[in-house]
Amino acid sequence: MKAIIFDMDGVIFDTERLYLDSWEKIGEKYGLEGVREVTFKCIGVTVEATRGIVMAHFGPDFDYDKIRGEVMELVYKTIDSGKLGIKDGVFELLEYLRQKGITAVIASSTRGDIVRRELEMMGLLKYFADTTGGEEITNSKPAPDIFLLAAQKLGLDKKDMIVIEDSFNGVRAAHAAGIRTFMVPDLLQPDDEMRQKAEIFNSLFEVKRYLENNS
Repeated sequence: MKAIIFDMDGVIFDTERLYLDSWEKIGEKYGLEGVREVTFKCIGVTVEATRGIVMAHFGPDFDYDKIRGEVMELVYKTIDSGKLGIKDGVFELLEYLRQKGITAVIASSTRGDIVRRELEMMGLLKYFADTTGGEEITNSKPAPDIFLLAAQKLGLDKKDMIVIEDSFNGVRAAHAAGIRTFMVPDLLQPDDEMRQKAEIFNSLFEVKRYLENNS
């Protein structure tokens, strides 16, 4: 193995829970129903795809830009305060990869400038050779586009890389791209489909131990 492609939200950072909590707080303020359900559907997809999912749920008169603006204000307030949670095992796994000369890159549905900003803020950007953001692709996960682009940038054979994902759509995208996939579940626990398409690990610590024992 020569490279690992990491998703960011839910794998590196505990942002999925942050987004869920923020949507639920704003949803409660406006009396919105089914916020948790619709937020789960948006895990792992681009901003554009999220808009479509939310509008389909709440209807054509829903003021998406206003509500999302308030949600993101809460999200950024948490991030800027330095309270963005880092998932267990992130530093240990990334340091192990660096010592072994294994390239680490990010492929995230989040916009690239936000990806780099958050990684830099938390002292993690130095570990990643490249980042691929959601604005660089046409089709959101579960389409394989983002992982195909990340793999193309790496210039390696797909058999020499692994994708680490936490979301159902992310696993589907990596599997469709033909890249071996590790799932480290976050909010959504794996079902039979996920177990068929990915190898399941409880944490990034487990991923590190696996790599140490199988290198």
